[in-house]
Amino acid sequence: MPTGTTGQPTAHTFTAPAFDDAYVVDAMRIGIINCHPDTSLKDVARIMATYRIHSVVVSEMEGGRALGVISDRDLAVAAAQGKYDILAGQLARAEPVTVAADDSLARATQLMAEHEVSHLVVVQPHSGHPVGILSALDLAGVLAWGGTA
Repeated sequence: MPTGTTGQPTAHTFTAPAFDDAYVVDAMRIGIINCHPDTSLKDVARIMATYRIHSVVVSEMEGGRALGVISDRDLAVAAAQGKYDILAGQLARAEPVTVAADDSLARATQLMAEHEVSHLVVVQPHSGHPVGILSALDLAGVLAWGGTA
């Protein structure tokens, strides 16, 4: 995790390989915060606010298959449109964009750009089981401090 102060953002440190040499596992957040497709917009907002996160994975509770991702931006758009009664399963993208933990960060950035998303669900390479999240902010940390001491 970065260290330092907000008054001196360049004084932060972050241990990571150089971006061109980094893999998803080097930058990802291990574990996912998820909700059931029937979760209300208000409860999704509570989850984000409680855990101070920018995305929630919508998943089946049995089997854990990821059905979609709701980002903070998705939540804001729904609120702006007055869709307070929308459920997580309706708000989430139909197919989450996934990346394997052993994929390169370059591949992850390509996926984010192609699908116009800021969060990828990280899956185990062999099982496809969700194991974490990779956000654009995680990529920023490696770009900013990767490969430096």
